Amino acid sequence: MKIGLEIHVQLPTRSKMFCACPTEEAEAPNAHVCPVCLGMPGSRPVLNMRALECGIALAKLLGCEVAETTWFSRKTYFYPDMCKSVQITQYDHPVGTNGSYALDGGKRVRIARIQLEEDPGKTKRVGDQSSLIDYNRSGIPLAEIVTEPDLSSPAEAREFLKRLIGDIRHALGLRDDGERSIRCDCNISVGSERCEVKNVTGLRNVERALAFEAVRQTKVLRSGGKVVRETRRFDEERGVTISVRKKEMEADYGYIDEPDLGIFHIKEMAGRVSVGESPQAMAARLSAEYGMGEKAARQLVSSSVGLAALFEELAEAAGAEAAKSWIGEIGSHWKRAEERGADRAEIVRIVSEAAAGGMNDVEARMALRAHMTGEEPQCAEGARPDLDAVILGYIDSDPGILDEIRKNGRASNRIIGHAVKATGGAFSSSEIVSAVGRIVAERLG
Repeated sequence: MKIGLEIHVQLPTRSKMFCACPTEEAEAPNAHVCPVCLGMPGSRPVLNMRALECGIALAKLLGCEVAETTWFSRKTYFYPDMCKSVQITQYDHPVGTNGSYALDGGKRVRIARIQLEEDPGKTKRVGDQSSLIDYNRSGIPLAEIVTEPDLSSPAEAREFLKRLIGDIRHALGLRDDGERSIRCDCNISVGSERCEVKNVTGLRNVERALAFEAVRQTKVLRSGGKVVRETRRFDEERGVTISVRKKEMEADYGYIDEPDLGIFHIKEMAGRVSVGESPQAMAARLSAEYGMGEKAARQLVSSSVGLAALFEELAEAAGAEAAKSWIGEIGSHWKRAEERGADRAEIVRIVSEAAAGGMNDVEARMALRAHMTGEEPQCAEGARPDLDAVILGYIDSDPGILDEIRKNGRASNRIIGHAVKATGGAFSSSEIVSAVGRIVAERLG
């Protein structure tokens, strides 16, 4: 099985690709349109340079070779959602080529090209015979990321897309707003011929569409049939792909150079565009440098790049083991800390002092909570709950627990869990385990 994806990313610009119409949500259909994005006679496109910068940034993010010169082409497009009958896109000179993206186990997915183009409008079916067209989306800047067919299963395609989207959103500052930002065309072949499933949105739907198509093509081949190259769409409600039209070949599109835009020399611009470390690259580095598991590193970075950066500060100040020990506690309060603008240096100071033995775990935990959330500690040192009373109260309420402990010592974990919850973090885990062990031993005689 071979799978390749074409990921369409709506770029975060204020205006459309070739005109000044806004890209923000419109109050009504066909409200954000003009002669240029509607393709009226005599109108001429002007390239949005911010879109070009975004395209270069994506090319750099994915390790592509950035072209010194680039230009646009007209692609013949005889469908209602592109009312000027052509789409302005890039063909033989895209912004970037020959990139790659790393997955687990050293596997790399090759990136064939990154090209810029304009989005078509949006079709809404009304009944069985009619459709309505909204051209507000027509002309919104897109970057199309085309992979080679290096993915080998629907699950792998979903994981690749999940990680890639996270990196793209971080690099471009995109919001997680679903269809408005990213759509995907899925190409899949079980035998020698491929089919394309157009405009799939959502990670789960990508996996579902590919899984259905893999089964469909396999059944066709096993029955002695031949898979026909075609474009299909995914019906989310039924979970099936449906044939839309015969798949066009490149020659069918009638590409010609766009005469109204000319050639763009982008070498100097590419030198000015910088892209920081991607979340996936950061996770791989944290795993390698600090001995953190790959899964744990990815979870840390995906929860917050800022939290991951703080982990590195903690590791430098207090050591990697202390950082790994305390990052979970800090993460539980991180959202509140960001909202309050809590001082990161104070967080580092508290953890460093605890690591050096200047305060115990309970004191450090209470200090972190107070600083990060603004809440007063639940109890001050010297006024903690009576731990023995908490443990004895649980045993008295469930006398059978002692018989269970006689048969299986692990049953004492129920008492420990209750004590942890009841004391609200006022005691360290070692203090609670020690107290439970002492009291249980006394009761068992």
